[in-house]
Amino acid sequence: MLYGSAEDWLGAAQKRVLLFGMSGLGKTRIASLLREHGDWFHYSVDYRIGTRYMGEHIADLFKREAMKLPFLRDLLMSDSIAIESKIRFHNLAPLSMYLGKPGDPAKGGLPFDEYLRRQEQHRAAEIAAMQDTPHFIARAEGIYGYPNFVCDSSGSFCEVVDPGDPGDPLLGLLESCVLLVWIEGTEAHTEELIRRFDRAPKPMYYQPDFLRARWAEYLKETGLAEDAVDPDAFVRWTYAKALAHRRPRYAAIAERGVTLQADEVAGVQDAAGFEALVARALERRAQ
Repeated sequence: MLYGSAEDWLGAAQKRVLLFGMSGLGKTRIASLLREHGDWFHYSVDYRIGTRYMGEHIADLFKREAMKLPFLRDLLMSDSIAIESKIRFHNLAPLSMYLGKPGDPAKGGLPFDEYLRRQEQHRAAEIAAMQDTPHFIARAEGIYGYPNFVCDSSGSFCEVVDPGDPGDPLLGLLESCVLLVWIEGTEAHTEELIRRFDRAPKPMYYQPDFLRARWAEYLKETGLAEDAVDPDAFVRWTYAKALAHRRPRYAAIAERGVTLQADEVAGVQDAAGFEALVARALERRAQ
């Protein structure tokens, strides 16, 4: 690991971490806190995906919709207006909207093959954004003078690596430049995340084999045709299964780093508190 002990971590002139785990357990809150209250550079993988690697796909979808309206079509064709997404660290709605959900087109659903195509675009974008981590570490220090670096990863990070492969190239690259930090939730956290998702279901990235299997299972269980599936009902049904699928993958990645509990992370109020928490996790690992 990048830091072999708590002493190495606390004494390091440059602290570099990658936060990973289920969405909703505090990765972005901690990364934002470090950015606002310490000398830390915040690299948001989701933001990088939505701007650098998926931005053109998203904007093109907006333009296709605008071209259906004669008034907007004329303005676009005469280069009188510009259409772009306004993704922010705390607002990834354009990316979520683009990924979409499969099912009934009358309810905003996509054909399953189109849904898979967009999922594959996201997979490639997420890998590319993660591979950019060393570049942004150098950029943060070389241009802006930030000694410390936090990578705020996507909840689907565990889906684009093979946690069981010691030679996984992406994990090896990341391990060489950041400390992998898992924010682990309890069963109570999982239940709350499921309730939150049920109130406002949103698109997610899934491994293609997992997604195909769940889609076939859902169609068989409900007896529905593909174009009759309620998109929100399907992603609700899939979400809990996805969390169960991801947990052991997160745990396997954490074997190459440290684990923080979501409850203790929730109590962090400043950079010093976070640094002390990581030091304790390194001590636990050493024992």
